[in-house]
Amino acid sequence: MRSWKNANRSGKADRLGMNELYYSDDNITDILDRTKTIAMVGASTNPTRPSHLVMKYLQGKSYRVIPVNPVAADAILLAETVYARLADIPGKIDMVDIFRNSDAAGVITDEVISLAKEKSIQTIWMQLGVRNDAAARRAETAGLRVVMDRCPKMEIDRLYGPFV
Repeated sequence: MRSWKNANRSGKADRLGMNELYYSDDNITDILDRTKTIAMVGASTNPTRPSHLVMKYLQGKSYRVIPVNPVAADAILLAETVYARLADIPGKIDMVDIFRNSDAAGVITDEVISLAKEKSIQTIWMQLGVRNDAAARRAETAGLRVVMDRCPKMEIDRLYGPFV
């Protein structure tokens, strides 16, 4: 069963699949509460980039965030080693946060699907502006939860308040 649906401004499902996405607050809260370790694909070493800021924020909320960026592999970013690929990360991952464009999200999703059992991955989260419906369907068919076009930082602030 799909965890997301297309919705128009009135909240009704859109048959054309062209409108904004809808996720229940219960679904988002459940994902955020169950997640402890996040692999952030596209994490940046540049402190002014949104991925860097979101990584730091999530760490401040007690998530372990493991950066994935082949250009910065083996560097240390916010006290975490940067990995070139998801497969290089030792241990388990609860969620993969994709900070790449919508086209790249498809390839990353396929990598996540191939590693899901080995790494215990439960969720693929695509950042604001990142949406790939075909990849989301593949992931959900493989038993993964999917969130697209949302920022976990913004969802945490919205659902729990910015000072929690």
